Amino acid sequence: MGPARTPRNHPDTREPLPSRAMRVLLTGAAGMLGRDLQTVAAAAGHEVVALTRADLDISDPQAVQRAITAAAPQAVINCAAYTNVDGAEGEGRDDAYTINANGAGYVAHAAALADARIVHVSTDYVFDGMKTTGPYVESDTTNPQSVYGASKLEGELAVARAAPASHTIVRTSWLYGNHGPCFPATILRLAAERERLSVVDDQRGCPTFTPDLAQALVTLATGRHELLGVVHVAAAGECSWFEFAREIVALAGVDCTVLPCSTAQFPRPAQRPAYSVLRSERGAQVPQLRDWHDGLRDYLRVMAEESG
Repeated sequence: MGPARTPRNHPDTREPLPSRAMRVLLTGAAGMLGRDLQTVAAAAGHEVVALTRADLDISDPQAVQRAITAAAPQAVINCAAYTNVDGAEGEGRDDAYTINANGAGYVAHAAALADARIVHVSTDYVFDGMKTTGPYVESDTTNPQSVYGASKLEGELAVARAAPASHTIVRTSWLYGNHGPCFPATILRLAAERERLSVVDDQRGCPTFTPDLAQALVTLATGRHELLGVVHVAAAGECSWFEFAREIVALAGVDCTVLPCSTAQFPRPAQRPAYSVLRSERGAQVPQLRDWHDGLRDYLRVMAEESG
């Protein structure tokens, strides 16, 4: 799979929007990120139209057009996606492209026709993970190594084509949150069952807490100035999956030993980037997230409150 073209980072040319409450339409609203987006957008005073997959199948262009036309939003945040990374290497390949590529384009097209800003969520998996000179920035060449990553890159290109003057594509990394299955939840469950866990230490990224990302997405969708093109938004700091798991177990106070291992020892169908730390080169208008340790502490606090 050869290098692919990255959507152009458009200059900020549109007039600033007034500072006021907006109607914000969310796709994929029942997911981990979608649920946090509902909370954050409503808390900021915006009117939220939250569409789950049951409400709207984004692979149906007519349904997408009807839903967005009827809602008449000022901003659309698309976090509907096919996220089964390993499944996409097999029977899920068509679904990955149908939702992540075609569906993303349909949402952006309908948003553009409604004169709404479109904020689309993408992934660090659009990179091959072979960079050795520092974090990936927006202008770095994309080269996905998995079907999932390739489908998400096609979605970026589809969004840029469909809404050339009103799109923001947000690449992020290693999402986890309190409203669904995620890496910390898996580690806590396994650590409660076992005395030792082996976790890969040769993949590095930025664990990003979904409430923090949700705040950034709402800011980008409703702020006075549109930040057009591709932006990278991920937690500050970086770690390996092993380091992340070790910190989860330590902060949770679980009696379990976490041991490092290599990716080769636990092969999976889809290739993951060995290095996918994301940073932005686009200046102060890009929201800056706090360190991943801080997000993890909040995650664990909420989990503790909910369990007891």
